[in-house]
Amino acid sequence: MYNGRQFRAAIGRTGVTPLIGVFDMFSASVAAKHYDGLFVSGFGFAASYYGLPDIGYIAWPDMVNFVSRLRLAFPEHHLLVDIDDGYVDPEVACHVVEQLEAIGASGVILEDQKRPRRCGHVDGKQILPLEEYLEKLNLVLDTRRDLVVVARTDATEESEILRRAEALADTRADVVLVDGVRSVDWIRKVRAVIGDKPLLFNQIAGGKSPRLSLRELEDLGADVAIYSTPCLFAAQSAMDEAIATLKRDGGRLPEMGPDSIGVPQALELLEQNMSRFHPKRPANIERSFEEEAVTVSVN
Repeated sequence: MYNGRQFRAAIGRTGVTPLIGVFDMFSASVAAKHYDGLFVSGFGFAASYYGLPDIGYIAWPDMVNFVSRLRLAFPEHHLLVDIDDGYVDPEVACHVVEQLEAIGASGVILEDQKRPRRCGHVDGKQILPLEEYLEKLNLVLDTRRDLVVVARTDATEESEILRRAEALADTRADVVLVDGVRSVDWIRKVRAVIGDKPLLFNQIAGGKSPRLSLRELEDLGADVAIYSTPCLFAAQSAMDEAIATLKRDGGRLPEMGPDSIGVPQALELLEQNMSRFHPKRPANIERSFEEEAVTVSVN
């Protein structure tokens, strides 16, 4: 039960906590070398697992199974999971949250869209009535034990963005996300209405939001930054180039150079995911969490 606690502590520290969007185990293996936080992107998972756009095809058992494999391979990383609208039904949303917390997820993002849903950075989004979303969100908050919950609005009308951001900040959600925010000025406006509640900013190449550095985001008052698709888009570009080159060269593989990836390099990366290579958590850390849990239950 310490994963949510560790993630919450990271969010509370000075600076912006970055999380890199991954779409499969291999992309996660690469990203985990560079960052302590991984984001299970709905866009990336729909593309990788189904070969379909992110418009509501994801089945929750597939997502839970993927997160379970991630946690086994990356026991020390923050894992923030996009659960879209909670898979429509509030009871399903609560069940999924319970499952994800049990297998070690650090946090989830729950949006206020209604079906048919869309990626947060495309047109055509529809949103639930605020009261209906808040009812679902509060049920999820009652279900989680320690999991970090990010409350997300996909509102696009300006007054509604601020109304919803303020309402989400007044809940027990840990973090607020306004997805598809279009300008620096609007980041400031959202920051102003949510008070001290941590703010998450979503960056996606070709999306509606401005390209900002972590330092710039910190200056704007953001606390968390998710990068939804850098691995996915880089993979599409690199694979397309590699296959086109192979075809152009009549099927002859390129010569290996000092920066090339082949069997040894891939195996070296993947072997680090084997359980025997994972760091062992000191017993005193486990005891401290147990003692804290006992203290909380007594109080």
